Amino acid sequence: QVQLVEYGGGEVQSGGSLRLSCVASGNFARIGTMAWYRQPPGAPRELVASISTDSSTNYADSMNGRFTISRDNDKNTMYLQMDSLSPADTAVYSCNAWIRTSRLSNGNYAQYWGQGTQVTVSA
Repeated sequence: QVQLVEYGGGEVQSGGSLRLSCVASGNFARIGTMAWYRQPPGAPRELVASISTDSSTNYADSMNGRFTISRDNDKNTMYLQMDSLSPADTAVYSCNAWIRTSRLSNGNYAQYWGQGTQVTVSA
């Protein structure tokens, strides 16, 4: 069974920083592309950033260079460094990953989600 668990959420004042972590555990062979999503109150879920296996990254335009996504493949962990936070960044942040459980290199990848972590930015 594969599990993704997020850490690092909480409350911070406007202008502050937070670092989120997402740890993958369980029985799997390889982690493919990973991503952070967020869902603000009353709004649909949106992509924050994604990172491929070679650490190439993609960011949503609205992040404006304030967020940095990274990963440590040896630790099966993905990070999101969030700086210059504003109340508009208040949301539940969720980890997403495509993971192959089969030991066969041509095995299929399946999509997994973490349970989400609340980030609240106060004015």
